[in-house]
Amino acid sequence: MQELFSVGFADTLVRFALCLLVNWGIVQFLYFRKSKRRDFYFTFVIISVTIFFLVYLMMGMERGKATMGVGLGLFGIFSIMRYRTDSMPVREMTYLFVVVCLSVVHAMADSMGVDDDGELVGTPLAELVVIDIIVVLAIIVFEHVIKIEATKLIQYDRIELAKPERRAELVADIENRLGIKVLDVKVGAVDFLRDMVMLRVIYEGENLGEIDNKIKIKNTDYANL
Repeated sequence: MQELFSVGFADTLVRFALCLLVNWGIVQFLYFRKSKRRDFYFTFVIISVTIFFLVYLMMGMERGKATMGVGLGLFGIFSIMRYRTDSMPVREMTYLFVVVCLSVVHAMADSMGVDDDGELVGTPLAELVVIDIIVVLAIIVFEHVIKIEATKLIQYDRIELAKPERRAELVADIENRLGIKVLDVKVGAVDFLRDMVMLRVIYEGENLGEIDNKIKIKNTDYANL
């Protein structure tokens, strides 16, 4: 009678649990704490689950027959994918890449066992834990070294305040309208026909990028900001 589960599937579930725990921790405590993007939160976690089992099944149940070509082929698939919704910011793309990489690494790690010559083969679970720790520490260090500034794109109507000599008035007006502490203002495209100027405002507080992305603005309007 055919076995219900293949040999080593229990070890696969352990590696999946470790992968999901690490990716969830990265998304929950490192990404979501600053970005507050629930849509990407969902995307990262679900992609972590699906990529792990996709790679696992692509490699076949016989773990020793797997090749790195499976992983490279997977990245080739993602390289031609196009999201038909809002473009993904660089920070979100970086976290997506981390989640995909860790899922592939955990899925392609062979189970520990003994070959025909009596030698140990496979990837010890401890090695995966060390890899996870290195990746998490790298994210933590650079998240603290490179501060992610809270920014907001604004279509500003008082074009006369965009002059360098009236910068103080510009900052004061923005702070009064938005109720935020402005740290810096960068002036982008200017539309004299509509008396409108594009501003990138850097301020104290949490990044509200999810709200800003609801407003559709042409890339050419803020390309130089």
